[in-house]
Amino acid sequence: MTTPDNCIPLIDLSKPDSKNLIVKACEELGFFKLINHGVPTEVINRLESEAVKIFSLPLSEKEKAGPPNPFGYGNKMIGPNGDVGWVEYLLMRTNSELDFDKFASISGENPEHFREAVNDYVAAVREMACKLLELMAEGLRILPKDVFSRLLKDKQSDSLFRLNHYPPYPEEEVGGELNGKNLVGFGEHTDPQIISVLRSNNTSGLEISLKDGNWVSVPPDQSSFFINVGDSLQVMTNGRFRSVRHRVSTNRLKSRISMIYFGGPPMSEKIAPLPSLTGGDDQTCLYKEFTWFEYKKSAYKTRLADNRLVLFEKIAAS
Repeated sequence: MTTPDNCIPLIDLSKPDSKNLIVKACEELGFFKLINHGVPTEVINRLESEAVKIFSLPLSEKEKAGPPNPFGYGNKMIGPNGDVGWVEYLLMRTNSELDFDKFASISGENPEHFREAVNDYVAAVREMACKLLELMAEGLRILPKDVFSRLLKDKQSDSLFRLNHYPPYPEEEVGGELNGKNLVGFGEHTDPQIISVLRSNNTSGLEISLKDGNWVSVPPDQSSFFINVGDSLQVMTNGRFRSVRHRVSTNRLKSRISMIYFGGPPMSEKIAPLPSLTGGDDQTCLYKEFTWFEYKKSAYKTRLADNRLVLFEKIAAS
């Protein structure tokens, strides 16, 4: 594990040169910290307060909203293929009232408080994510500038929202064999969507992989957001942007809560390198065209740490 030093780019969204710095961060790391983002503090705090209430309930109560299919309440199991972590979570679609109804039984005396907190938060971070994507397009000199953001704005957008809770673990759970090391909360992976917007409480745990393969711990900052490039954006930029590999560790001392908005395209959307970034030459395309549905279906069959894009690389297919 390396120390952070200054390897994590800091982007001030209020600065006029932010688009060029965003492009550089996405090319070099696929990850950056965002300040002056415009999301109201009260919107953030209200949702975290609701999340704390839900995760504080007895397990038997929370399980009324599960098991996930994949949406709902989940505990330790991550996906259908055997991945596990020291985590519990709520996963929902951002355009589905059915998922909110599933959580109604565990949302306290007034379920509408949770629904409103999630809706307000998602609306704010979606707007911010769309602004970032348009700045990326401008920085790459791509027209139209909404080439990425329109996919999140589409009514059929397959965007997801996830609340993760990494509770402190009792030493007996691991037999005292860690010798002070942290337990895996969420194993290493990349996000398959276009962009991920992460915010957590003031507890460490997030780690990202650098180009040289070394892992770096991301210092927590509850007033900022952290932005991940996803697999789909890596494909659309023909590999110019890097989908960042990341993981989460947990510990015996502090509880960590994170909120992640995964900005995804509609299921039928075709994902392929943009012609403006390949010169219109099919020979320079690194990836085959696929629909988001095809990629999501393929990814669902993999283990968490697998390289999901390898099946869609043109070189691998030749």
